[in-house]
Amino acid sequence: MTLWQNNGQKPNEKGHTMAQNFWGDELPSRVDLPPAADPARPGYGRIDFDKLPNTRDLGGMAGSDGRRVKPGLLLRSGTLGFGSLADIDRLRDDYDLSLVVDFRNLIELSELPDPMDRIPAARYLHAEIFSDGQVGVTQEHDTTAFEYKLEAMAQGDPVEFMTLLYPHMLIDETGIDGYRSFVRAVLDVEEGAALWHCYVGRDRCGMGSVLIETLLGVSRDDILADYLATNLYAPIDLTLDSPASICYFEATERALEPFGGFMGYLTGTLGVTEADIEAFRRRCLED
Repeated sequence: MTLWQNNGQKPNEKGHTMAQNFWGDELPSRVDLPPAADPARPGYGRIDFDKLPNTRDLGGMAGSDGRRVKPGLLLRSGTLGFGSLADIDRLRDDYDLSLVVDFRNLIELSELPDPMDRIPAARYLHAEIFSDGQVGVTQEHDTTAFEYKLEAMAQGDPVEFMTLLYPHMLIDETGIDGYRSFVRAVLDVEEGAALWHCYVGRDRCGMGSVLIETLLGVSRDDILADYLATNLYAPIDLTLDSPASICYFEATERALEPFGGFMGYLTGTLGVTEADIEAFRRRCLED
């Protein structure tokens, strides 16, 4: 995959080219960026909201048999609590939002709840991926995510920390329960749009998006590119602190090899059936 090169690049004081995000902020070379967006999904589906910088529509992605995802049905986002009143009203009215899935933990929810009172017709699902203590243990893994965190913090390497932690979003019991309820809720939507989010729309939301895109038959390259696109749209301080990374994605892939990859995880661990997949594709992919 060829990393995206922004048309807005400019040389720094040493003459080296600096990539920029959507807002014109300079990004260091360590930040992975996607290739140029597919013309069928310009801007990686970003919706131009006032205060929701990383809300994106999966519409236009190429799925099974080359059929494109229908626009306006599947949305990924950061926390809705940051949205303006106009943003939330637009989600309600223009997108007929019928499902909101929140991957955050209870502390995060208490600090900045979603404004569901403005979307009364939408179902709200709290699908926690990491608990407040982040100490879930699976039968297959006797080391907790918390212990991994302590190990990485002791090493003083945030990249190593995230590389170790990322797979635990999917293989710890809390994550399995959260993603199972999330996928089932999205599969059960009959009308209107489904939206899922974490805090900035990168890690927990990113892996949730991978699962949905896998169900739709999107290619690995396109799935990875969509994951990395958050680095273009998230606030610069959050991107520099912990950007989406190819190495985190690949670490998750390796961890899911015993499960049969992302699709095996969906059908084996989360219990999605072939009939579920066929019905979901009929609803969400263009003819």
